[in-house]
Amino acid sequence: MSLDDSEYSMKPAEELPLSDDCHHYQGKHEVPWDIQKYFAQRYSIFSLYDYGVYMTDDAWFGVTPEPVANQVAHDMNGTDQKKHILIDVFGGAGGNSIAFALSERWSRVISIERDPSTLACAQNNAKVYGIASGLITWVLGDSFEYLDKLFNHTEELHPNLRVSLDETVLFASPPWGGPGYRTDEVFNLYNMQPYSLDDLHTAYNRLDHALFLPRTSDIRQIARLAPPGRKVEVVQYCMEGASKALVAYLPGKYSKARQ
Repeated sequence: MSLDDSEYSMKPAEELPLSDDCHHYQGKHEVPWDIQKYFAQRYSIFSLYDYGVYMTDDAWFGVTPEPVANQVAHDMNGTDQKKHILIDVFGGAGGNSIAFALSERWSRVISIERDPSTLACAQNNAKVYGIASGLITWVLGDSFEYLDKLFNHTEELHPNLRVSLDETVLFASPPWGGPGYRTDEVFNLYNMQPYSLDDLHTAYNRLDHALFLPRTSDIRQIARLAPPGRKVEVVQYCMEGASKALVAYLPGKYSKARQ
């Protein structure tokens, strides 16, 4: 990047070094107790784990299992072909961003992550999976801030982060938490923390967007988000006969229905 990049409040991230918070655990004896069950499933999370995948301890809780990420990427191949840029607004350790890049559906994938150690892991993991340099544009920052600038203050974004809204789709796999997330038969998405369904939809509704949500999410709440005369598609994603999550595919309020 040039010396003039300092004039932009958000710009593409440089390649970040793996920090002390980035780990490639090789045995259960190394793993903190609260992520041992996830470590036992590491090859379902990243099939190439042994080839040098790194994650922060927090990232284990939120990474999408690889078969699910690949199926979501496959399903999103069927979205409006005029839209060829995908923004992964909660990039995490890279699971979904890598799947989208490998699908070859998108001319660009922009992956946003606000924690530098997690972003360093994602960049490393993309290399493990052979992602060509430049296919994923990494951003170290807050995705809500990025979208606000994209919609309202594009001059504050580095030119490489300015995209045509008519050519862009959002994917969001937010953190899941809040009262009842693990116990309620039907989860109230307006109680989800730290970002409720209202927070997410308010930020994203200008664009077509896909929300990766708990499998017990209240479908009625999702259905109400459809623009007038439009429908929301909801897909449950399963592994080994058990539902892992659902994805709600929501049209943007300004997008036109495909003929």
